[in-house]
Amino acid sequence: MPANLTPQYHEAEKRFKQAADNEEKIEALEEMMATIPRHKGTEKLQADLKKKMSVLRKDADQQKKSAPRREVFVVEREGARQLALLGAPNAGKSQLLRALTNATPEVADYPYTTRTPIPGMMIFDNVRLQLIDLPAISPEYMESWVPQLVRNADAVLWIVDLSDDDVLERLDETRNLITEAKVDLARKRVLIVGNKSDAPGARERAEIVREVQGNQWPMAPMSAVTQDPSEVDRFKRVVYDFLDVVRVYTKAPGKKPDFSDPYVMARGSTVLDVAEKVHRAFLENLKYARIWGEGKPDGIMVPRDFVITEGDILELHQ
Repeated sequence: MPANLTPQYHEAEKRFKQAADNEEKIEALEEMMATIPRHKGTEKLQADLKKKMSVLRKDADQQKKSAPRREVFVVEREGARQLALLGAPNAGKSQLLRALTNATPEVADYPYTTRTPIPGMMIFDNVRLQLIDLPAISPEYMESWVPQLVRNADAVLWIVDLSDDDVLERLDETRNLITEAKVDLARKRVLIVGNKSDAPGARERAEIVREVQGNQWPMAPMSAVTQDPSEVDRFKRVVYDFLDVVRVYTKAPGKKPDFSDPYVMARGSTVLDVAEKVHRAFLENLKYARIWGEGKPDGIMVPRDFVITEGDILELHQ
């Protein structure tokens, strides 16, 4: 029986192979074990993962006995995706979190106000996205646990201060420090957020940042201070589009779909991918689906490998 390993599993496996220490390996293994499909085809692989986990934990316990205590934070995932807010001191990460969510982090005009990870939930239409405000990164200081939270996140919002004449220098510092901490941003989905876009000279600085960055990462302007409702709504749409996901709804035969809680899938996902999220039993038992959506005849029968698109409604049949 094929293993049918998920993209999330393969990403965690890459992190495991690239991990520099036992702590990172254990965290990657935990995600591998959480995302591996549970069926007979993966029983041997599950056993191997548990064996590796046992060995690593014993080694980690021995190291802890002889090493000083290291502070670690874990932010439990909520919503469709988890996004880490990354940036230099006073870039405006906490202000942005306030503007986009109901979280109330302390906001001050001095650096290092944020000392612990602060999550908040951003709502776009009916999609919930978890944002995590992290302590600032600078040559003077970086919390030891920040890189791991950045690695674990599905995507990064890299906040830059468009009121700062030294914005390029801050960008280079942040990039170098996070790279030295073994975070490979080239493998992450990154959106550069040009904060304080209403500051004098912000447009010119934004153009300079775009020119230097080239096509490596997209960039979006935002003024978290003004919190203009129309600008906030536009920015939420930019973040949603940047994640390259689609919303899909399900319905039982003869029933209406529930539009309040969609399944959020990577673009290019299939009917079977959605079915697996609904219930793992569908992996083996799904026969076909009926679909409703833009440009499709209502209720047309589609196979398991049919690629879903934004706003589709699926009726799954075993």
